[in-house]
Amino acid sequence: MSKEYKFSNQTSFYQGKVRDVYGFGEYLLMITSDRISAFDVVLPKLIPFKGQVLNQIASYFLNATRDIVPNWLISTPDANAAYGFKCEPIPIEMVIRNYMVGHLWREYSSGKRVVCGVVLPDGLRENEVLPSPIITPTTKAHEGHDQDISLEEIVNQNIVSETLLKELVEKTHLLFQRGQQMALEKNLILVDTKYEFGLYNNDIMLMDEIHTPDSSRYFYLAPYEDLFSKGLPQKQLSKEFVREWLIKNNFQGKEGQQIPQLTDEFIQEISDRYILLYTEITGLEFQKEDQKDIESRIFNNVNTYLSHVQ
Repeated sequence: MSKEYKFSNQTSFYQGKVRDVYGFGEYLLMITSDRISAFDVVLPKLIPFKGQVLNQIASYFLNATRDIVPNWLISTPDANAAYGFKCEPIPIEMVIRNYMVGHLWREYSSGKRVVCGVVLPDGLRENEVLPSPIITPTTKAHEGHDQDISLEEIVNQNIVSETLLKELVEKTHLLFQRGQQMALEKNLILVDTKYEFGLYNNDIMLMDEIHTPDSSRYFYLAPYEDLFSKGLPQKQLSKEFVREWLIKNNFQGKEGQQIPQLTDEFIQEISDRYILLYTEITGLEFQKEDQKDIESRIFNNVNTYLSHVQ
């Protein structure tokens, strides 16, 4: 599902790591593919139903957070497609973390005590809850790796104004609180996540996906305390297990490293885990869309929708 479609009245096309973005003047169509990326590298095999899972989870949470901040989504004309407003992207990702895990833990365990301008105390353990959520932004790279940056550096480099950044920080905390609340209702812990914002008519608008396994990490609530007290790995729903598998196979996206071969069994495991996360986080049953000719299905559904809105 890497085909570039040609739609009537289309004005632009951009292929991201996972999403293909089509412009229609003031509007955008995002088709979420079954591609998977890790360490900012697109892996060579597709993951069945991954795009549907991401698109539908993102839609679920975008619709559940409109009272906090407006978002770009208008409609989902296909299980893998979303149509909405074209925003002017703000070129930073607002990453918010509440546990010592993943990238934060890798930085901390290497000896760093300041990450993105946030000072961390000695003695923290892997998977430990932080005193309060911290924001560790990254610059949004068109190619290659996103780079960690502090809130202070964002202002000093004139990436955004201090006033706008203050609003972004406030919205990030409010969205994270809502995501944590919704996760707890499903006996999950929202560990960390990221948000991308843009400007639409000079107002802040939430863009892209939110609270999906590509942008977020979840722990299971029930076993958390017991596993943490014993120093054992947490039972989690996220893409982190893919990163961990790649690390074990000597790949972290660094120059000179080769992507290890993904077996059919591992591809199936990834697909199953994405579907499981959908059912766990939404409480809804996952309805598998027909994948026999997924490209034609998407094209026909989107075309039908566009013929009514253009």
